[in-house]
Amino acid sequence: MTRPLAAERPHFELQATVHVFVAFDWGDSIDLDRALSLAPSQTHSLPRERRTPRSIEYRPPPLRFPLPAWQPHWPKSFKTEATADATVFDFGAVSVASHLLVRTSSAELLSTIGSLADSQLLIDPARRAAEALFAKLQPSIERPQWSPLSEEYVVIQLHEWDGCSASRLIEEHPQWLAGLIRLEPDPLSDEEVVESLKARKSYSSADLVIVDWSGAVVVDESPEEILDLLLFANLQLLEMRQINGHLESELETAWHVSRHHSRSWLPFWRTHARRVRALGAVKVDAHGMLERTTNILKLVGDPYLARVYQLLVGRFRLDQWADDNRRAIAVLESIYQVLTQQAATYRAEFLEITIALLILYEILFPFFTS
Repeated sequence: MTRPLAAERPHFELQATVHVFVAFDWGDSIDLDRALSLAPSQTHSLPRERRTPRSIEYRPPPLRFPLPAWQPHWPKSFKTEATADATVFDFGAVSVASHLLVRTSSAELLSTIGSLADSQLLIDPARRAAEALFAKLQPSIERPQWSPLSEEYVVIQLHEWDGCSASRLIEEHPQWLAGLIRLEPDPLSDEEVVESLKARKSYSSADLVIVDWSGAVVVDESPEEILDLLLFANLQLLEMRQINGHLESELETAWHVSRHHSRSWLPFWRTHARRVRALGAVKVDAHGMLERTTNILKLVGDPYLARVYQLLVGRFRLDQWADDNRRAIAVLESIYQVLTQQAATYRAEFLEITIALLILYEILFPFFTS
């Protein structure tokens, strides 16, 4: 008889690194050359492995700043060694990371990881750790403002464990892996286990990457490029949400202007020039942000890293976010085009009526003055 996936609860000792990425938006853009002179940092290039072609790299490369160590509120029995850093990109986003080396059991790791489902336990300490850096870098940030939006992502990198090989990890411990990437300590249904483990890749029998919406599991002797990719995709999701928020606000304004225009008793007087100029600025900003967040790391072809990225695109629905933002820009443009055309039509009609009245006045004036 086959044992249900949800019933499997392994117990073994292990060593792992828990990488916590918290993405923030600090402004419209960041001058990296100036930021480099404001605080100790180093230019961060994409880690290079044999499986990754030289054509894949950041353009331009971000800066990485050391931060005071921070970590979530773990149970006292859960001992860790923590380091922290912040990766700053030119499009105004920053990823505040904590890297926590742990030695524990599989059961304790799962129960502790479950506490990270409360995102505030990640956001608050990450924000406190990066506040001093934000203050130092403000002269290099265009329109500095710490957005209330954030995106959190948890990556569990497995180093050593008393159990099966990486190639058999999914076969022997599917429930445990699903709980880790879903940040869920309680048993999941068989359907959820299968769904959560669907997005995975392996380059060799010794490595494994499983990605989901809340987190990922990585088994790799040299995981730096995979970790960079996870960090970057999390930042992209934040920026897509940031753009979407601006566009939704602009759409509300556009509908308000449209309703006001339809009730105006002097529609020809409404040029909407200021709103049209504002729309132009929003369009430029939104298109620019979409291009920068999409093209800063160009992943084309069929290298392993590109295929892992496509898993993330699917799980994070990045293509859908981008399409929604482009549709919102198109809707905004059409609304203001209609308003501008209507205003021009009303003014032309008003001018025609005015000319007709003047001609009529010139014809009738001699009869009233004679």
